[in-house]
Amino acid sequence: MYYGKTTLVAILATLMSSLVQAGVSADEAKQLGNSLTPIGAEKAGNKDNSIPAYTGGLTTPPAGFKAGDGQRPDPFAGEKPLFVIDGKSQANYAELLTEGTKALLQKYPDFRVDVYKTQRTVAFPKFVETNTAKCAQSAQTINDGRTIQGCHAGFPFPIPKTGFEAIWNHLVRYNGGPFVFDYKNWHVNSAGRPTLATSGTLSQHFPFWDKDKADNGIFLRQRILYTGPARRVGEGLLVVDPLDFVDKDRRAWVYLPGQRRVKVAPDIAHDTPNPGSGGTATFDDAYLFSGSLDRFDFKLIGKKEVIVPYNTYRLSFHTSAEQALKPNFVNPDAVRWERHRVWVVEANLREGKRHVYSKRRFYLDEDSWTIVASEAYDARGQIYRAGYAYQTPLYDLPAPYADLHAIYDLVGGGYSLIGHTADTGGVKSGVTAERDWTPDALAGGGIR
Repeated sequence: MYYGKTTLVAILATLMSSLVQAGVSADEAKQLGNSLTPIGAEKAGNKDNSIPAYTGGLTTPPAGFKAGDGQRPDPFAGEKPLFVIDGKSQANYAELLTEGTKALLQKYPDFRVDVYKTQRTVAFPKFVETNTAKCAQSAQTINDGRTIQGCHAGFPFPIPKTGFEAIWNHLVRYNGGPFVFDYKNWHVNSAGRPTLATSGTLSQHFPFWDKDKADNGIFLRQRILYTGPARRVGEGLLVVDPLDFVDKDRRAWVYLPGQRRVKVAPDIAHDTPNPGSGGTATFDDAYLFSGSLDRFDFKLIGKKEVIVPYNTYRLSFHTSAEQALKPNFVNPDAVRWERHRVWVVEANLREGKRHVYSKRRFYLDEDSWTIVASEAYDARGQIYRAGYAYQTPLYDLPAPYADLHAIYDLVGGGYSLIGHTADTGGVKSGVTAERDWTPDALAGGGIR
């Protein structure tokens, strides 16, 4: 079939318009730093000031902080809850609760939500704000939302137009790395018995945020050298996530000491059960969502006010696993909840794609672009799992940090607490070299 040149150009233009989402206009970008914060949150508080105006976040460490220490003192240690929500009172707060929180309150009579005064503590270095202003007009998604381009060392979509753009903000979020620290993942089964799922040394590097180096097409690199449980001692994992999930996709390798070799691991993605969670979560449940966006259509629903875990210094840095891990849920005494504005993104399974979840809902904190809560639904449309990220801004960097997260199984019972560092020295910055990010280096780091 023959098309004239003009017709062909028109067809290509129509096709590209359906695949490419470009940056905002210059007029829209002027909102950043004015009515909006430099990364796109509303500066103003809400009507009753239960969410205050943003004034720059928390950038001064409280008394007792020691430079270089991974454990951060709680700047709000003396505060008491404003009110408490339990199963009996949840109907009074239904508009402010996520579906996952409602399900937990209904399922477990002893579960409760202690709500504190809202503190907008998130802050960023100046270069993040400056580069985000540039990215707002230049960044775009291509390849049906699975690739971004036109942005480096800034949030690509501070004024998002699509669900894909909002989720990309979460994927590439700034959390202050690079880091090298020890962690533990715990699984609590339906009988209430806690088990160590994994422990190890985690190295994280974020080439996307290296303002002094050119873009290399990678936004995240992670390396884990496992130290427990006994059956996993000496194993290693290397994961590299690209800005282009079409031509490159996630790359992963594992080192198995019994075989003394490094193997490509293509299944470290999507709905493969994650052994690091004891099987309660999938690999793309990490940080409530990670990896390629090809299985779902992401729809931007809009903004709303919800009550979510926030400023969780007590749980993150000052609560041992023994204190935190209660039957059925994380100890409510250790979790601080606050009222915040979030972007809501709904993800529905694409036709022809397979996944253990048929639908997912994500709640992205407007001040940090971190997914702070999530829900996942099974093939019957029944709520299956609920997730929470325990965001705890690192005021000494400054940067928001929310790698500590929990995934609840609302069907079978049980939950996992992932990335716990209160017993292992906290979250520490660390230096890595390029040679550390190769499969050969993974083999060298493992125990033979």
